[in-house]
Order: sequence, then structure tokens, then C-alpha cells
Amino acid sequence: MRVLRCGSDAVLIETEDAEQAQRLHAALRDTPLTGVGELVPAARTVLVHYDPAATDWQRLRAAVAALPLRPAPPAEAAETVLVPVRYDGPDLAEVARRTGLTPDQVVARHTAGHYRVAFCGFAPGFAYLTGLDPRLRVPRRAEPRTRVPTGAVAIADEYTGVYPRTSPGGWQLLGTTDLPLWDTTADPPTRLRPGTAVRFVAVDGEGGGFGGEDGGGEAKGGARGEEESGRGEGSTGDGGGGRA
Repeated sequence: MRVLRCGSDAVLIETEDAEQAQRLHAALRDTPLTGVGELVPAARTVLVHYDPAATDWQRLRAAVAALPLRPAPPAEAAETVLVPVRYDGPDLAEVARRTGLTPDQVVARHTAGHYRVAFCGFAPGFAYLTGLDPRLRVPRRAEPRTRVPTGAVAIADEYTGVYPRTSPGGWQLLGTTDLPLWDTTADPPTRLRPGTAVRFVAVDGEGGGFGGEDGGGEAKGGARGEEESGRGEGSTGDGGGGRA
């Protein structure tokens, strides 16, 4: 890891990979260091704000170097946010084509995953979830949409996520959820904070979806059964972190 000064009251810690960034964030959160305040994790960095009256960047650098980074517990062992999804997305067929799977197999693989929030970015409440099946790794769209509805469930490269509000976006859209994920009147305003475990559950029923104004409405019906995973060549992409 490399610790870089960032102004007079913060350091930016660069990690080797996304997993190390998540482990470092968890360690700093669970074992607070003297003078440390807000933590801002990202794909391969953690920004650490500190009180200059209580510590300095050199002492903080030494403390970080001595901090034990324990492996993160499996996402399936943690308390989990369940996200009901209608898999009605306009890019579902394209993702199936790119991966050599059927649409039902794409849904089965997406719902089989145990995900964890690595970091938030792009827009308030937009969580980047790791744990995506490698067969579902596809690039962002060549031409981003100018409007993606609230609740759109999407994938890009190694991440999956949910658009918490209507916004532009370039990820591949698999479906929609009616679960509110961003509420400015709540504390905290998002359900999906870094470290949170997440599962997607396929449901049938009517709702806002991609035919509605913003994906509102209530999903109805039971969980959709998993289909047998098929064979075919996978596809990796170059999209993901930092953009949605």
C-alpha cells in the first residue's frame, strides 16, 4: 500500500486491488485510529480524513502499516439486504448474446450471486457491488443512455448495482426493483453502505419497470425459479468503477 498526503487533513491510501481496499476500509472502520474521521472507500483507494490536532499524516501512515487486514467474512454469512427484481431490462437479451447464455440463465446467475458493497460513487446512493459471476462480465454500453429510471438493476465489467435515482447511465440494464434505496430524510440516506451484503431475488408481477416513469410501483408474486446454467464463451468488459 502507498499512503499519499491529500491536503492538510487527509491521506489517500492506494491499495493493490479492490479486495485489499475493502479489507482496509473494514479494518479502519472496526478499529478506529486516533484522530481519524470520515472514511471514503473507492475501487482501489481509501481516503482517510483526520484531525490535525490529534495526529499527523506520518503517524497515520505508520499506524496504517501496522493495522492487521483480516479477510472479509463471506457475503453469505453477513446480514443481507434482499433486492426484489423484475428482470425486464432492455439489455437482458444483449447480455445473453454476449455471454452465450439464455436470458433465463443470465437471471439465474445474477440471482445466485452473494454480493457486497465495495464503495459508493457516480451519484448519491449508487453502490458498486462486487461478487458478480465472471460469465456476466460485459462492458458498458458504447452509447450511454441519457435517462435510466430509478430502480434499474444493471451490470458492467466486474460490478453490479442499482440506480437509486433517475439519471444518465451506461451500464447494461437487466431489470428493475421497487425497493427504495435512497431517502434523504433517513439517517443514513442509503441502505447500501460499504460492506453491506446484498442478494437479488427474481420476482414476477407488475410495476413501473421500463414502461413506467421511474420504475415505481410494487413488485408482486413469488421468486422465479433458477434455470440450469448453460455453456458458452464468456465475455469480459472494460467498464465499471467510477462511471455508471
